[in-house]
Parts: sequence; structure tokens; C-alpha cells
Amino acid sequence: MNTTAAALRELHHDRNPGDPLVLPGPWDAASAKVFADAGFPALATPSAGVAASLGYEDGQTPADEMFAAITRIVRAVDIPVTADVEAGYGLGAQELVARLLESGAVGCNLEDTDHAAGALRDPQEQADWLAQVRAAAGDALVINARIDTYLRPVRGEGGTAREDETIRRGLLYAEAGADCVYPFAAPPPLLGELAAAIGLPLNAVALPDGPTPRELGALGATRITFGPGFQWRAMAAVREMAEGLRAEMAGGERRDRT
Repeated sequence: MNTTAAALRELHHDRNPGDPLVLPGPWDAASAKVFADAGFPALATPSAGVAASLGYEDGQTPADEMFAAITRIVRAVDIPVTADVEAGYGLGAQELVARLLESGAVGCNLEDTDHAAGALRDPQEQADWLAQVRAAAGDALVINARIDTYLRPVRGEGGTAREDETIRRGLLYAEAGADCVYPFAAPPPLLGELAAAIGLPLNAVALPDGPTPRELGALGATRITFGPGFQWRAMAAVREMAEGLRAEMAGGERRDRT
């Protein structure tokens, strides 16, 4: 199996509407093997799902632990893995790229939220940083530039302000060398317009109460990810089993006392 960035990049192109690239989100090596064995062509780690598996809140995972988890996931499968590395953990472009490549990942999500400020990063500064990541990585990483304009306040707020800012940022990030853009939580009806205006494959997140992956593809998304959704569902199943077992044991305790 080809696990290179070129193989992952190729999966983003020449796709038909309604047939997007679907990238399940493993949170550990065992879940990665399940998705790979099911026949998916590539995987995309979710920072929140990995964080939960390691006992952290999203955004609180130490970089060393995140990269170690990514390494274990990559090692468990023979398909390409792209990794959500949030806003880069404060690492310089050279070190970030080196650690991603050392982990075996062939792609990354990089978001434009300044977590220290709780606000969007200046778009030109983010574009300059993405350009540094691209220069350090060459073609060895597929860069998915996450745009958080639908999560954070933007200037103007009303009318088409969010859409306009999303497109402005997307064009800057495309020029900086991003392979894909990810306007997180953008309204599904806008996906086609955003993709056409920015001119890159567009990543959309599939939510339990939202359109299906095929529907998101038909609306204009090229690539579908799930955030921590699968990890949440797995933990809900574990919780149900635990509660059922506890109820069974409690019932037995009551019978023993009578």
C-alpha cells in the first residue's frame, strides 16, 4: 500500500460530486486498525479524540504525547494518515515538520485560531507561517488549512462577513501552499460557493445531526472528516455496557439480600 503524501494528495482530486474522500478519525492504534480493515483509503486523526484517549481536554495535550499517539496510529496501519496538530503547539515550522515526518504522518491540519488570545490569528501571519511549513515540508505533507471563521468573531459579523472573511483567508492560505481548506462548521449550503471561490479541495466535518458524507460531497465538499465523533460514539457504547453490567450486578446484590 502506498502511504506517501503523493498518494494522499491524489485521493483529493478527480472526485465526483457525492463521492467525497471519507477519512475516519482514529483515536488510537486499535481504532485505526478497525477503520483500515474496513477498507478506507486513508485516515485523519482528531485532536479531541486523541486527547480524550490520553486523558486530556481538547487543546491540552502536550505535544510529545500527541506526536507519540500519532506515531502509534501510523505504525498500526498501511494506509496514509494525516494528523490534526491543532495550531502547531508553538513549534517553529522546521521542528513541526520534522516531528510530523518522524511520526510517519503524511498530512496535517493546521488551524488559524490563536488559542492564547481566544481569537482568530491575523490571516497574513497565518499565511506566512503556512508558507514556512510548506517550504520545510516540500511535497512530503498534505496541508489542510483549517479556517475558524465560523467559530470565532469576525469583523462586520452581519451579512456575508463570515463568508467574505473565509474566502479571503482561504485564498491567502492557498497562495501559501495549502493543499486543502477546512472552513470548520461552515453552513453546508455554502460549501460549493466557498470551494469555487477558493479554488482548492474543501474539507467538511460530518456531524450526527447534519448532512451525510455523500450529501456534503454533493454540496461541494471534496473531503469529509468527523472530528472526535467516532471516539464519542465508541465511549457512549462503552458507557452503556458499563451501566448495563452495573445494573445487572446491583440486581444480583438485591436478590442475594432477600
